[in-house]
Amino acid sequence: MIRRVLAILCFAAAFATSSAAQTPPAAAPADPPSIKVGVLLFADYTVQQQPKIVDADGNTVTLSAFQITRSYINVTGTISKAIAFRITPDIVRETGVGSSLNGSYTFRLKFAYAQWNLDEVLHQGSFARFGMQPNPWIEFIDAVYRYRFQGQTFEDREGYLPSSDTGATFHYALPGNYGDVHTGFFNGETYQRAEINDQKAFQVRGTLRPLPNHAVLNGLRVTGFYDHDAYVKNAERRRAIVGVTFEHPHVHAGFNYLSTTDQTSATVAAVDGRGWSAFVTPRTSIGWEGLIRIDHLEPNTAIAGQKKQHTIGGVAYWFPHQGNVATALLLDVDNVKYTAYSPARATERRIALHALVSF
Repeated sequence: MIRRVLAILCFAAAFATSSAAQTPPAAAPADPPSIKVGVLLFADYTVQQQPKIVDADGNTVTLSAFQITRSYINVTGTISKAIAFRITPDIVRETGVGSSLNGSYTFRLKFAYAQWNLDEVLHQGSFARFGMQPNPWIEFIDAVYRYRFQGQTFEDREGYLPSSDTGATFHYALPGNYGDVHTGFFNGETYQRAEINDQKAFQVRGTLRPLPNHAVLNGLRVTGFYDHDAYVKNAERRRAIVGVTFEHPHVHAGFNYLSTTDQTSATVAAVDGRGWSAFVTPRTSIGWEGLIRIDHLEPNTAIAGQKKQHTIGGVAYWFPHQGNVATALLLDVDNVKYTAYSPARATERRIALHALVSF
């Protein structure tokens, strides 16, 4: 009897072991959706030394002002491993003439897009986006420059490229960290205006990192950008940029050359412009940094000698933080000189203390 019971128990144990071996393991749970909320704040106190202004009582005075020049609320998240999104409301001062809100801070949309991450299909960092999203050139150069809280980069500040527009883009990361390509179609009317016709902007940025494994020169990149658009049919709006940037723990630097063509109507002549921008930001290991930047613009090459020279010099302190948190103060002098403009424009000089908070 005991032998019979033992035999039955052994048979049952063997059957259970065999069944367990044949049962596939349970699938790992999928990553749950996640949402993160962040803030970006640009604030400053600016003294406009030149030109002087005349106040309401007729006095000639030096304009000074505390300002909030930018305030973002960033909402980012992932729906799955492959799908992400970003929604960024932008709070900015209303300056429209005749607007009942003129002078007030208003709420508008700056970024709102869905992103399909293609890491498992292509190389890591590849994606497709649809919606209101960053301009491929501005997004790239801002990440190197890092001082947008002082003022926009060259092409954005001069009104040649928007920081955001609505469209569909594709980003491909080259293998081996040799660079990337970002291309797509946009409305071409910027995030501030609705589409008004059938014309679309084709944009492409290609960046090459020649020495990705070099101990020092891995931060060197060469970039080309092209934007082909039209104000209306047969009236082109073109932008071409060639740039060289360098990133190192002790210095960021860049130089880019811009060529433009603007024909606002098929019935008027095209206006060609050109310019360049150069910057260097020497950095220390204790948070102190310098900023030197020169922008040179010839808005219409058909007008001999017409130039706009913009120089910026400053000293910044970046407070120590971890992760994606950034806080900085920048004291700078900003000069703009105009040559051969009609009507003549006065030289501008501003001294400002800028603050950045980002997390």
